[in-house]
Amino acid sequence: MARETQRFWLTFSAESARRPLICEMSRQFDVIFNIRNSSVTPSIGIIAMELEGERSVIKDAVAWFESNGVQVEPVEINTIEG
Repeated sequence: MARETQRFWLTFSAESARRPLICEMSRQFDVIFNIRNSSVTPSIGIIAMELEGERSVIKDAVAWFESNGVQVEPVEINTIEG
């Protein structure tokens, strides 16, 4: 199967930002991640992230993030390049 790259905005609550969720995700799923932008405060964390891998594996990784309290939204336009 072909690998692809998808971009997402991940929004972490103060509680979920305390866990090493990105590290856990990278160990559990066969994807390559690239953090393109981030803003983290004591109350919220927002990260622009690329995930590269098989489409089904990326979908599973996104579902895993959501099951761990992270809001995941696809990047619709190329806003994280600049």
